[in-house]
Amino acid sequence: MSASGGIISLLLFCRHPKGALPSSSQLRGIVRLPRILRPVQHRKEHADLDQQDMEDVEELEEEETGEDTKSKAKQLTAQMMQNPQILAALQERLDDLVGTPTGYIESLPKVVKRRVNALKNLQVKCAQIEAKFYEEVHELERKYAALYQPLFDKRSDIINATYEPTEEECEWKVDEEEISEDLKDKAKIEDEKKDEEKEDPKGIPEFWLTVFKNVDLLSDMVQEHDEPILKHLKDIKVKFSEAGQPMSFTLEFLFEPNEYFTNEVLTKSYKMRSEPDESDPFSFDGPEIMGCTGCHIDWKKGKNVTLKTIKKKQKHKGRGTVRTVTKTVPNDSFFNFFSPPEVPENGEMDDDAEAILTADFEIGHFLRERIIPRSVLYFTGEAIEDDDDDYDEEGEEADDEEGEEEADEENDPDYEPKKDQNPAECKQQ
Repeated sequence: MSASGGIISLLLFCRHPKGALPSSSQLRGIVRLPRILRPVQHRKEHADLDQQDMEDVEELEEEETGEDTKSKAKQLTAQMMQNPQILAALQERLDDLVGTPTGYIESLPKVVKRRVNALKNLQVKCAQIEAKFYEEVHELERKYAALYQPLFDKRSDIINATYEPTEEECEWKVDEEEISEDLKDKAKIEDEKKDEEKEDPKGIPEFWLTVFKNVDLLSDMVQEHDEPILKHLKDIKVKFSEAGQPMSFTLEFLFEPNEYFTNEVLTKSYKMRSEPDESDPFSFDGPEIMGCTGCHIDWKKGKNVTLKTIKKKQKHKGRGTVRTVTKTVPNDSFFNFFSPPEVPENGEMDDDAEAILTADFEIGHFLRERIIPRSVLYFTGEAIEDDDDDYDEEGEEADDEEGEEEADEENDPDYEPKKDQNPAECKQQ
């Protein structure tokens, strides 16, 4: 991706193997961040420091010879590797080498280089075709969204008690062996509680709040003061841009009348593009989210949870009198999601704004691709269990690899068990 872009790329159509739902950490692997360029002065300081250290090493090598030289070099290397400034300078040098072509290409005959250029031109055309492919995928998503919507509307009606499902609709046919013992116990406890309840609850209370609290990516955003508001959340919908319009999608959060704000719907829109960057066409790997737009929340008086009032005492230097000053400051809240930072035209953002926007894109993508289509599975926790199973499998594979390495060591004729008796952590003095 070119340095001029503040655009954060997202592979919108990635699917996890075996249809499993990706975790938040796996989702973060989908996001391609723009490279953060360090200030010139910062780089200069590291360069000066690096040059000075290299001169020190050269002087030592000239003075020492033989075994003393090797010993001194090892000690000096160890000291340098513990110096965070030197490590930072080294890391910057390595970063500068990323993407740097090897000398092999430069050594090729001119006629071969011309043919390589022809291949690169073909690659650009491939990227252009791939862009058209993703545009058609977006149209397919828009088409099938209309087919899904009646089912999602009925889901909303059941959740909000505007439709009572029939006995046939409530019958869930599933192989008993597929239900874990934990789920059976949970269902039994819930049935006992329902029998004890005198009043009949309407719909499925706190459905979306429960979904949010079950998903780590969302629960981290939800503060305690957000929960009473999210109890009024009736539905979340996704709407795609119309045919012929620039590629985009909008998340709609529908709320019932409440004591916090007057809005019936809160929206979050994401603008995308599916075309290779002319300055760096080979970086194209799918639609890019170019930016997002929230909405204004009409908070009722004293109910804005995105702000908090703090009091500070100030002492006058001359008279020594003390006064109390009241100040309004931002407050952590899920509803800050509807006030994202803007992407400047030059694409340059500070680290905090970039981190917020990156997380924002992750959340928007996750809501669209996972939460909205499969909300009931996140409500029951089954989707969470699938994620945990994936992590367990990865852990087992890692353990197996470690076991194989240990076995190889024991089969090694040069392996000496006595040297391996102490744990690794005990070797440090």
